[in-house]
Amino acid sequence: MSNVLIGGIEGGATHSHAVIMNSAGSIMASASGLATNHHLVGMKECQKRIAELIERTKVAAEIPINTPLHGLGLSLSGCEQEETNQELALGLKERYPNLSQKYVVSSDTEGSIAATSNNGGITCIAGTGSNTLLINPDRSKVQCGGWGYLLADEGSAFKISHRAVKYCFDDLDNFEKAPFPIDRVWQLVKEHFKIKTQADILDSFYKNFDKAHIASVCKKLAELARGGDELALCIFSEAGTFLARNINAVIPKAAPELMNKEGGIHVLCVGSVWLSWDLLRSGFVSWIESNTKIEEMSLMRLKTEMGVGAALLASDRLNLPLDRDYSKNYTIFYPYKRGVSTVNNGSA
Repeated sequence: MSNVLIGGIEGGATHSHAVIMNSAGSIMASASGLATNHHLVGMKECQKRIAELIERTKVAAEIPINTPLHGLGLSLSGCEQEETNQELALGLKERYPNLSQKYVVSSDTEGSIAATSNNGGITCIAGTGSNTLLINPDRSKVQCGGWGYLLADEGSAFKISHRAVKYCFDDLDNFEKAPFPIDRVWQLVKEHFKIKTQADILDSFYKNFDKAHIASVCKKLAELARGGDELALCIFSEAGTFLARNINAVIPKAAPELMNKEGGIHVLCVGSVWLSWDLLRSGFVSWIESNTKIEEMSLMRLKTEMGVGAALLASDRLNLPLDRDYSKNYTIFYPYKRGVSTVNNGSA
């Protein structure tokens, strides 16, 4: 099958990325689109967005829209349950018969791991939401988080943003003083939500709730932290501890093959929050040093197109040929070693 066409979509609660690859492992085209978490947008709307995104990618790759891909990997936020995964795939087959011949549906964390290895690994996603997943070589899985903003999402952009608002509200209500002055953070919150009083924000958190809009406070808060604001720095340090705790929660179930790699256990870090590693680092490292026995860990980031992992996963699960060199897909941005202060503290 020399002309095999395999697609992949990495989808989250804010946006999605698609690629189409050939059997030589070359990316023929890529495209970006809207959120594809079916819990947030509904199953039919999710299917519609997937179809539109792949059709645009086909056009960019100069593939006729009515030519089905041989396989399509969907690594999407919210796809943790096999029953709804099958519902998603079946709906695509029925409503869009020319989209792809076969489908593989998995969580976004699983697709990320597939970009670095077909022998398992750990990924910690911290974007709008958060989720950490361990996959062992025998394909057994251990998950921490991934339950949405009401039940989990610690270390995510949403929870960082929510924490900033909550610190301000508790301080203003004289319920609990924030650990540092709230002035600059509160001013940022007022400007972001275009409000003057505390009561004005209620519409954004209830009637017209928009998770992505609330989460987008995080980027502005990072700028404030880099400007030296103590409360903003504190919030990111706290987020660093939450991400360290998420990762540590799954490590006890890791197979020896994953624990004994050169550089210790490898963790793939995905999502916009990891771009602020310089702000997360102190809390992350301090918690690991004080609360675990981890001696060595390599934090990695992808350096390939989002969606490649989903395509590789489809290739493996559907037995479709797709050449790959995993070493080209990632880089180590922070090599942790207990008791050793590493020089590389750049952003992820």
